[in-house]
Amino acid sequence: MKIKKRCSWVSSDPLYIDYHDTEWGVPVFDDQLLFEYLNLEGAQAGLSWFTVLKKRENYRKLFNQFDPYKVAKYTTKKIDQLALDPGIIRHRLKIEAVVINAKAYLALLKEWDSFSQYIWHFVDGKPIARLKSAKPLTRNDVSDAMAKDLKKRGFKFVGSTICYAFMQAVGMVNDHAHDCFRCRQVRKKA
Repeated sequence: MKIKKRCSWVSSDPLYIDYHDTEWGVPVFDDQLLFEYLNLEGAQAGLSWFTVLKKRENYRKLFNQFDPYKVAKYTTKKIDQLALDPGIIRHRLKIEAVVINAKAYLALLKEWDSFSQYIWHFVDGKPIARLKSAKPLTRNDVSDAMAKDLKKRGFKFVGSTICYAFMQAVGMVNDHAHDCFRCRQVRKKA
C-alpha cells in the first residue's frame, strides 16, 4: 500500500491526520463555522493548533456551537464558569474575546449581508494558491489588512499571524505542500 504524502506539520495522531485530510484548506463559506475557526485560531495564540484541536468539541459544547447570537449574550458569570472548565483553554482574555467577537460579528452584519461575504472579500472570493517555489508564510498583505479591519471593528485576538492561520484553515489560501496529496484535491474543490 502506498503511503500518502502529507504536509510536514501533520503528526501521526489520527485526530491531526483527519483534520489535515478532511478540513484544513478546504474553502468554508458557512458563517457560523467561519466564526468558530476565527475564535479557535485566537485561542491557539501562543499554543499549538493540536492543543486546540483536542479541545474543539468541548469548545463547541461550551460556546453553543459558536452561535454568535447566543455567545453575545454571555454574562460575566458565564465567563467565570468557562474560565474554570478544563475542557477549554482557561485563559480569561481569550474566553472574553469570543464574547466580544460575537458582539462585533453581529455589528458587522449591519453592514455586510453575511460574515462569509465579509471574510472572503479580502481575497475577492477566490482562494490564493501558494506558488510551487514559495515557502509557507505566517502572514501576508491580505492577513495584515484583515487583522487591521477586524481590530477596527472591535474583534480581539485577530493579529495578522492568527488571521493568516485562519485563512489557511478555511481555504482562503491553499498552503498544502505541493507534494501533499491534498494540494490538488483542495484546488479542485475551490
